Amino acid sequence: MDSAGFTEFGKAMIDYVTKYLENIRDRRVLPTVEPGYLRPLLPDSAPLKPDRWEEVLEDVEKVIMPGITHWHSPRFHAYFPTANSYPSIVADILSGALAVIGFTWISSPACTELEVVMLDWLGKMLDLPPEFLSCSGGKGGGVIQGTASEATLVALLGAKARTLAQVKKEHPEWTDYEIISKLVGYTSAQSHSSVERAGLLGGVKLRHLEPDSESKLRGDTLERAMKEDREAGLIPFYVVATLGTTSSCAFDRVDEIGPVCIENNVWLHIDAAYAGSSFICPEFRYLMKGIEKADSFNFNPHKWMLVNFDCSTMWLKDPSWLVDAFNVDPLYLKHDQQNSAPDYRHWQIPLGRRFRALKLWFVMRLYGIENLQKFIRKHVALAHHFESLVRDDERFEITAEVVLGLVCFRLKGSNELNEKLLKRINANGVIHLVPSKINGVYFLRLAICSRFSEEEDINLSWNEIKMNADEALKEECKE
Repeated sequence: MDSAGFTEFGKAMIDYVTKYLENIRDRRVLPTVEPGYLRPLLPDSAPLKPDRWEEVLEDVEKVIMPGITHWHSPRFHAYFPTANSYPSIVADILSGALAVIGFTWISSPACTELEVVMLDWLGKMLDLPPEFLSCSGGKGGGVIQGTASEATLVALLGAKARTLAQVKKEHPEWTDYEIISKLVGYTSAQSHSSVERAGLLGGVKLRHLEPDSESKLRGDTLERAMKEDREAGLIPFYVVATLGTTSSCAFDRVDEIGPVCIENNVWLHIDAAYAGSSFICPEFRYLMKGIEKADSFNFNPHKWMLVNFDCSTMWLKDPSWLVDAFNVDPLYLKHDQQNSAPDYRHWQIPLGRRFRALKLWFVMRLYGIENLQKFIRKHVALAHHFESLVRDDERFEITAEVVLGLVCFRLKGSNELNEKLLKRINANGVIHLVPSKINGVYFLRLAICSRFSEEEDINLSWNEIKMNADEALKEECKE
């Protein structure tokens, strides 16, 4: 493909993408295909001679779109949002064109330096403590990871390296294996499954502690667990507190957990993957009370801040523990400026990295803080609107406090009744929801996900739920 062909194809694709997004309500949110649908639609092998780009674009609609779940439809309410915006899409085009692999400063200085500055911009938007920011002149700084799962694992490995170094000073006769076998980390039973996975990948024990009646992990629960483990000869080294749990958007009490971690010299990592975006609004910052006591903090702009996947921002007060733990420095990666700027390959699991800071730069400049705040506030208002609709119907109940853009609800009755309701809703394909379960109670989750969502979309979703509830209750009466 020459430049003329690229220009034609690129313009046609921009038109296609714009039409797709602006008319996304016209598409069924859930596909109806079965596993294996795609293979019969494609040839057995790649073409020997090139196809025309027009044919490729036609096949996007014929082959790809039938198997797409439309995450950006206002009818999509599953999981949590995944962000999308035109400035971010354009930034990805530029990133793809530059195609740098920014593992060191010298491999593309702008890739590293824009990331440093954007993490400071964003940290200031959240009002993070200055110890987390590169511009503060201290040790702290930020980095873009691929996902919150990576950030949790990276923080765990940093905590592991720090504890190994500290314990070896006290017990030089102990081997690494002996020390690692004694390490134990902590998190809430309501934390994301990626925390458990980080423990498995890091080769350490991880305890899931029971939260309180509001699904919040409390400081006294953590303190008791650490005391038990120390008495058993174990070494507490890492805690993950969640701000905005996946099941119900609950907030662990970081203000209580932080002092316990400091007293016990334990690394505290904050996972605010979804809720972190809301902290750009001052009225939601009470939810991060105690953040100054954390060692690392992470959230996903690619969930709720209009930055396309992948862009998971992480800040550390002392990144040197990561740099030292991950530092493999072959001659071909050395350069003269190594001590003058961060080499982000030492802050992450992979070596290579894309120019993801462009997305933050484009989005923050082309929206501005005020419009990003308006977007968050609108989603929260829509969630409260849906909450009011549920509360006005005596057949339903709200199962968790509505704080941000997630509403947890259920029909009053058995778990089986609610399972049948959800099955009906998703089979119809007009809207898409997923369930969760806390303390044995099965409920439905409705998240406000699309940047196109309006009040009439929420009303449509509620009417779809009511219609299916009518049918589910009729069926139960017959039984």
